[in-house]
Amino acid sequence: MGLIVLEGLIILALVMTGFRKAVFEAVPRQLKVAISVGIGLFIAFIGVVDAGVVRRPAAPGAPPVEMGVGGNLRGWPVLVFVVGLALVVALYALRVRGAILIGILSATVLAIAVEAVGDVGPRSDKNPGGWGLSVPKLPDDWFTKPDFGVLGHVSLFGSFSEVSAVTAILLIFTLMLADFFDTMGTMTAIGAEAGLLDSQGNPPNAQRILIVDSVAAAAGGAASVSSNTSYIESASGVGEGARTGLASVVTGLCFLVSIVVAPLVSLVPYEAATPALVLVGFLMMSQISGIDFDDLEVAIPAFLTIILMPFTYSITAGIGAGFVSYVLLKVIRRKAGQVHPLLWIVSALFVVYFAIGPLGDWLT
Repeated sequence: MGLIVLEGLIILALVMTGFRKAVFEAVPRQLKVAISVGIGLFIAFIGVVDAGVVRRPAAPGAPPVEMGVGGNLRGWPVLVFVVGLALVVALYALRVRGAILIGILSATVLAIAVEAVGDVGPRSDKNPGGWGLSVPKLPDDWFTKPDFGVLGHVSLFGSFSEVSAVTAILLIFTLMLADFFDTMGTMTAIGAEAGLLDSQGNPPNAQRILIVDSVAAAAGGAASVSSNTSYIESASGVGEGARTGLASVVTGLCFLVSIVVAPLVSLVPYEAATPALVLVGFLMMSQISGIDFDDLEVAIPAFLTIILMPFTYSITAGIGAGFVSYVLLKVIRRKAGQVHPLLWIVSALFVVYFAIGPLGDWLT
């Protein structure tokens, strides 16, 4: 947790000096579009994986992923997902306001009914057709007492005494780079979906967004939780029309309420919520028309950015691959002078990021 606080403070310093915003503005517009498209594909992939439609096969020698269990869709929860997705898509196509929320609530009601009748139970190795995340069963108690026991239990430099200084620094570097560029990707994707980006693909008030995100990262570590950062699922709200930030304020208030009504929140299984991610993924993928695939210097980095986000399950990995390949292609085609100086620095940092494993072994 101390490392998370430190990386948040370092990023805050980079924001206050203007470095973080300058890096964001140095990225070519079409690469920013590719980041949005890649994140759209990524969250759609998360949706179908969490819903159990796409899974990792248990059999040795099987392909990395497959549809359902053994290549077949099985279990009532998957049917709930399919019904929920069909409803969300139909309502969105009919331009019904609140289509995503109506779909989630309707699928949750259906899930509660299915569980009450079929006693499906949670998903496990012995019960692959069970519910993901939580079982939609009416709780005995609707309220719970929050536990703030871990709040403030953080040692700022404790990791340096537990592991070597080199290892701690490499961990901070990894956290910092992931936080730095995950937020950049989220800003780009959400801003593009909302239609708020300028001609260069930059959102309004970027400096304010980055300051809040950096402070929140440090606050997360101080609260003994993961690094707080902007979340890509905001795109579901944008898909419903959110533009001013009020939707995010309401979301935050709902999270506060969920602290004491956690049993009610746990009624919603993955299968009822993930149709929203699939639809939002489609909305964000539609931006792919903004990429010129006839220009290889942009098309190949864009392609790598798009496919590596879902394939590696990492926004940062996709962004890094796009940056490094963009600079490399410019050098190969003798156009190195067209590369912004900050992109050289960032690409070099990403090379270190990708080689962090063997580099750490060598240094320690």
